[in-house]
Amino acid sequence: MAIKQLEQTIDDIEAGNIDLEQALNKYKEGVNLVKFCQEKLQDIEQKIKILDQDSNQLKDFATQ
Repeated sequence: MAIKQLEQTIDDIEAGNIDLEQALNKYKEGVNLVKFCQEKLQDIEQKIKILDQDSNQLKDFATQ
């Protein structure tokens, strides 16, 4: 859901149909959404490491 919100925020800014103050607010919202998504991704990567550890094989999560 956060990614969808981020995509919508980007679309709103790129469309150029909002004034400067609204664009700034959308930008701030986008920054917060990016931080949220990064934190969720880190949490998931950590869970993957823990699952691998439980199977007696600890592997780093490849992000590429």
